[in-house]
Amino acid sequence: MEWWLEAVVVSPEIFGRWMRAGLLVLVGLLMARVAGTLTERLIGRISQPERATLARRVVSLTVLVLTVLSAMQQLGFDLSILLGAAGMFTVAIGFASQTSSSNIISGLFLIAERPFSVGDAIELGTQSGEVLAIDLLSVKLRTFDNRYVRIPNETVMKSEVTNLTRFVIRRISIPLIVPHRLDIDAVRTVLLEVAEEEALVLDEPRAQVRFLGFIPEGARVELVVWVERVRLTEVQGGLGWSIHQTLSERGLDLTPSHRRVVDQQTM
Repeated sequence: MEWWLEAVVVSPEIFGRWMRAGLLVLVGLLMARVAGTLTERLIGRISQPERATLARRVVSLTVLVLTVLSAMQQLGFDLSILLGAAGMFTVAIGFASQTSSSNIISGLFLIAERPFSVGDAIELGTQSGEVLAIDLLSVKLRTFDNRYVRIPNETVMKSEVTNLTRFVIRRISIPLIVPHRLDIDAVRTVLLEVAEEEALVLDEPRAQVRFLGFIPEGARVELVVWVERVRLTEVQGGLGWSIHQTLSERGLDLTPSHRRVVDQQTM
């Protein structure tokens, strides 16, 4: 203890170096924060939010690393030796962290390709939800039942991704089975009338009724309409109910014949 005090008193230059190095690190932390924030705002005005976030992290880390190296130089460290050791350490880390490296490379490809952005709703494998963040290592999702899911970028690149909100309009397909006893043309006319009366269904592309083939129960058809993406759920529920109600009023009950017989016998 006495030796340490004597060293400080005898060597004020060393104490000064530590003070300057500490002050340099504090200033570097502040500069890294400011530089990262300014970079994020600048990039955010001309590019996507995920790119701005990545740029902020790269700039902040770069400033911080340069600051630490300058502080070590103030303390008298030989940076050439340090850089040589860092190179060997980097090689060792590279072999030990191939998965992380793959995720980072995949993250850069995701940001460059932009198959989806923050705020989009996507389907990815067995998961679906809103994109919360696209980072260097993973993509964060909030599922439609409000769960948090982290998916590695490498998995994202190897999976089929469906962007549910990329385009302004979406198609709704409502499949139906028309029993053999009913006039399929009459059912088609009613379906088109229901689609035309629905205010939220778009006029272009026009609604269509498609014939899909025969099965033992009858003819398979589907009503296809186009709506604005934000109205998708609303139209799906309302249109199905309107079809059922209108067909029943016109005497076009789609209940299979064997089901009607069983119900009558039960009564």
